[in-house]
Amino acid sequence: MTNNPRARHLYVHLPFCVHRCGYCDFVTVVGRIDQHEAYADALLAELASESGSLADAVDTVFVGGGTPTFTEPDTLRRILAALPPATEVTVEANPETVTPELAAILREGGVNRISLGAQTFAPRLLGVLERVAGPDDIRRAMHTLRDASFDNISLDLIYGIPGQEPPDLDNDLAEALALAPEHLSLYELEAKPGTRFTRAWGTELVRQSEAMEGYFERVVETLRGAGYRWYETANFCVSGDRAGGRDLRAQHNLGYWQGRDYLGVGIGAVSTLGEQRRRNGASIGRYLGALGKDGDGGAPPRELEQLEPLTKAQERLMLGLRLDEPLPLTGVEHAIDRLGLERMVAGGLAVVHGESDVNDRRSLSLTDRGRFLGGGVTAELLA
Repeated sequence: MTNNPRARHLYVHLPFCVHRCGYCDFVTVVGRIDQHEAYADALLAELASESGSLADAVDTVFVGGGTPTFTEPDTLRRILAALPPATEVTVEANPETVTPELAAILREGGVNRISLGAQTFAPRLLGVLERVAGPDDIRRAMHTLRDASFDNISLDLIYGIPGQEPPDLDNDLAEALALAPEHLSLYELEAKPGTRFTRAWGTELVRQSEAMEGYFERVVETLRGAGYRWYETANFCVSGDRAGGRDLRAQHNLGYWQGRDYLGVGIGAVSTLGEQRRRNGASIGRYLGALGKDGDGGAPPRELEQLEPLTKAQERLMLGLRLDEPLPLTGVEHAIDRLGLERMVAGGLAVVHGESDVNDRRSLSLTDRGRFLGGGVTAELLA
């Protein structure tokens, strides 16, 4: 690793939302349209100050939130115009914000991939999640994006929602597949302890947690049966002839899972650059105070963490084993518990590939069963 790493992956955080859903723990700001322009000024000032942290050629840009597509249109247009060109430029969108006008802004801004937050197609479950969009909004958004020639769209769905039953999940998968997205992300609902969501749904969340493994297996079986590649624990993409020669995995997230450096800008954004990880503070006021037009011109408030070699190796192992391709063991072997590895291999949960006496040719992967058990297997493997 160089002393001055230059990242090929950029994350941009646009925090504004029309409403904060009860289960959400992302850094968000409700409304505040009057601050959108000032935030863009500060964001672009941070990006300019960090230009030396980015490689001359950037592979991916991911604009997340919040709800990036809730950002005031002229402000969103200005932000997109200032971003470096990249092979993959993704913007997160909520269905109710997608209009022909918005789709045109995204296309003109160089966006070539959309991550659409559907969550579920069941009206009563959308109500539980406090989502604004309804099922028809999700379908309308997909059709609007297709009309604007977007040919790389990911749909996000959640399972384990209070009140959800297996037939609800089956219907969500059928509805999603009918829209033929290139990519699907299926996440277990995670509600943080102490939030109003867990206080409202605590007993039901316990019931749902007991059903998660069955839901997970149902998701994988259904999407694989529909021709999607289960390439990461919670992510699926079209592959083979249907992909037309394209690699439709989420290339930005793949950078995280493969342990590459990345730069994050905006409130709450995280960066990993060489041996250092940093996290920007979550206060929009302090962010504007440092980087806004009337700010002091300094760096935003942020936490810094020095990453020890063992920590980096452990993270590389944990994230890399989420993928369906073998993880090279070079550089991470000291993070593996050898007895734990032997147990996982003997139990049919992990496989070591390559010549046992040639370290740089060995790799490790989890079997399907190992991937279903996920974190538990990885914990056994960690030194």
